[in-house]
Amino acid sequence: MNLIYGIKDRPKFGQVILFALQQLLAIMAATIAVPSVVNQVTGSALTASAALFGAGVGTIVYLLFTKSSSPVFLGSSFAFLGPMFSAFGGAASMAAGYWGLVIGAAMAAAVYVVLAIVVKLCGIAWIVRLMPPVIIGPTVAIIGLSLSGNAVADLMSSSVEGGSTYTALICGLFTMAVVMVCSTYGKRIGRLIPFIIGVLAGYALASVLALIGRATGNPALVVINYAAFENCGFLKAPDFNFLLGGGGLGEISGSYLLTIFSAYVPVAFVVFAEHLADHENLSTIVGENLLARPGLTRTLLGDGIGSFCGAFFGGCPNTTYGESIACVAITRNASTVTIWGCAVLCILISFIAPLMAFLQTIPSCVMGGVCVTLYGFIAVSGFKMLQRVNLNENRNLFVACVIFITGVGGMAVSFGAVEIRTVACALILGILTNLLLSGKPEGENDQPPLQK
Repeated sequence: MNLIYGIKDRPKFGQVILFALQQLLAIMAATIAVPSVVNQVTGSALTASAALFGAGVGTIVYLLFTKSSSPVFLGSSFAFLGPMFSAFGGAASMAAGYWGLVIGAAMAAAVYVVLAIVVKLCGIAWIVRLMPPVIIGPTVAIIGLSLSGNAVADLMSSSVEGGSTYTALICGLFTMAVVMVCSTYGKRIGRLIPFIIGVLAGYALASVLALIGRATGNPALVVINYAAFENCGFLKAPDFNFLLGGGGLGEISGSYLLTIFSAYVPVAFVVFAEHLADHENLSTIVGENLLARPGLTRTLLGDGIGSFCGAFFGGCPNTTYGESIACVAITRNASTVTIWGCAVLCILISFIAPLMAFLQTIPSCVMGGVCVTLYGFIAVSGFKMLQRVNLNENRNLFVACVIFITGVGGMAVSFGAVEIRTVACALILGILTNLLLSGKPEGENDQPPLQK
């Protein structure tokens, strides 16, 4: 890809602020959604501001470990929702549950550290053999495709009860159109910040329709909710997870620790596979092999320790975000200075109540319009990886088939508190299929190309 800004390039300060804000808009919806989901299920008190702060700190840790050589943001991980539910379950009190989030994240981080040591000692050749492009390509595509349902649901969703689906769809499609036009026809700055322009345009349209709706008594036109601005003040420190934990350490028992271990550790291995897929995808976009430099050892340590930091402050373990990678691909801005700026911006904004309120009042349909493009780029990146795979060979064909069908079909398997989510299921089955058919040598085509 012809990048406008490479990994080590340094845009002007004003541009960095804009680019950082754009990255923030790309990762914001998912990052603050995780604590909201956990609160709904468990009745806990995790906050969006603390999750955003933790994501910023975790990303800084990742950038330090990778020597600012990998342009990706770390946000709240949906893969750890099940383990987080487990931390608040059983006989353990809510206070112990908050500490359980920290302990579980530490266990997951330990898995990453062990894997990083193994990679350091044994190299990455075995990983390349285990997960060749015929596996990584479809898996990256599934990461995007598995999120498509969320994007479409948001695209047609009102943030206010009584708001029309059609009004939401108009705002969402308008946002998506602005993003695409700016990215395709815009001048240099327009191509670099299409998401900012799109979100602001969608927000403005939703606000105008809301004014018309309230003036005419037509609630169907109101799809934006400004409630977050009510009595929000100006400066407000986030409710950090370790403060919510209070004195609950005394509630932690051996059986509770075993529950946390059985919930977090298996998921850490699953997220490791997604870590590989994300960095393979990012390597293709930036034109550098990130598994070799800065190296998988560094990316694993950065992801693992950064994830622990995210949970320590916000309760939510972090992971590399496909939305962030897609933002790099669409804008062709791979400068890690932008990621640094986004991390710092997350930390600062988490203390500024009006800015947090603004982010929380962006209508779901507007973010849906943005996510259609983001998730689509993730999927297309995976398809592009398949271009160098010979699908005339049955071996490769079956591996890709298994990953696509189980992934698009939404296959997920639960073992107690442990859930192997769709992407991980597809990846594991793809690896097993590839191993099963490994007796067939590469280059021996079962199906010759069609003759003209």
